[in-house]
Amino acid sequence: MAARRLAILGSRGIPARYGGFETFAQEIATRLVDSGMDVTVFCENGGPPKYENVQLTYVPAKRLGPLTTVVFDLRCLWRARKGFDIVYMLGYGSSLFCFLPRLWGSSVWINMDGIEWRRSKWTLPARTWLKVMEWFATKTASRLIVDADAIGEHLRSRYVRLPKISMIPYGAAEPKRLPDDTFVRQLGLKAKSYNLIVCRLEPENHVLEIVQGYSASSTDTPLVVVGGLPLENSYVRHLMKYEASTIRFVGSVYETEQIWSLRYNCRIYFHGHSVGGTNPSLLEAMAAGNLVLAHDNIFNREVLGRNGYYFEDAQHLAKLVQHLMSLDDDIVREKMNEVRDRVRMRYSWDSVRDAYLKLISES
Repeated sequence: MAARRLAILGSRGIPARYGGFETFAQEIATRLVDSGMDVTVFCENGGPPKYENVQLTYVPAKRLGPLTTVVFDLRCLWRARKGFDIVYMLGYGSSLFCFLPRLWGSSVWINMDGIEWRRSKWTLPARTWLKVMEWFATKTASRLIVDADAIGEHLRSRYVRLPKISMIPYGAAEPKRLPDDTFVRQLGLKAKSYNLIVCRLEPENHVLEIVQGYSASSTDTPLVVVGGLPLENSYVRHLMKYEASTIRFVGSVYETEQIWSLRYNCRIYFHGHSVGGTNPSLLEAMAAGNLVLAHDNIFNREVLGRNGYYFEDAQHLAKLVQHLMSLDDDIVREKMNEVRDRVRMRYSWDSVRDAYLKLISES
C-alpha cells in the first residue's frame, strides 16, 4: 500500500499523558508510521517535532472556558485543511467545522466515541450542543468510525441519512512486565485481598449503586475506589458517606505503573460505565486478567461477552459480590485466562492497526 498522509486531531497530543484519545492517538499513529504511512498528530502548545517518527504539529490552546476545546479543534482543522489525504477527528464535539478539510479535497473521518450528550456531568447547554454536534457529524464527515457495534446501531436508529460507518474497536495491551505489589502495599493492602473500581465518579458510571451494593454485601474485603474527589460535587459528597473500613476512596492515581499494580493485584474489578462504546478502562482490566463485574448494558456485554458478570442494581450487585468472593481459586484463574484471551483475539493494538490499514487502502 502506498503511503498516505493522515492527520489525527481531537486529542491533547502525544506522548499520552491524559486519557483515552491520547492513548489511542499514540498507539495507532506509531503503528501506522511503522507500516509506512505519513502520520501527523496535532497537539496542544509546543514540544519536539516528532515522537517515534510521528510528525507533531502544535496549535496554541487558549483557555476560554467551555469553548476551549471547540476553539482548539477549529484551529487544528484550519491548520489541517491542506496536505492530508485523511483528516481524522477524535470525538464529535466540533463536528460543525469538520467540513473545512473537505473543501480542499481531504476525506474527513470522525470517531463518534460514546453517547456524550447523555452524560449527566454536562450542563443543559453543553448537552444540547453535543446532541446537535452528533447530528452535524452525520453531515460533515466522509466516514464515521465507531468503536462498538452498539454505537453504530444507536446512530442508525436516530438518523435516516448517514455517511459510511466503520466499526473499529479501541485496543489494549498487557503490561510489558508483570506489575509488582509495591504500590498496593503502600496503600496498606495485600495482593488479591481487595477489589477495585477505577473511573470518574459520575452517575452514568453507577458508582453509587456499586458502593451501596458492596456495603450491603457480607464481604469484609476492601473495595478501593480510584477517581477524583471534587468535594464541591454533590454526587461525590453523597458517595463519601459510604466511606468505611470496607470502602476506601483513594482519589486520583495518574501513574501508569501504579494503576497497573492496582489492576493486576485486585480480585474483582467493578465497571459501571453505561454511555460509552468500547471503554478503555474495561479493556485494561481485561488485559490485566481481572474478574470483571460490569453494569448490565449493551456496550459492556459487547466487549466482555460471556467472560464477565453483570449487575442490574445495588441489590443484585450485593448478591453477585458474595458469589464471586466465594469462587474457588482455580475457577478464578480460568476466568482470568479467558478474559485475557478475549483481549488478545479481539482488542490487540496490532489488530486495530490492521483494521485501519485495510480501511485506508480501500478509501
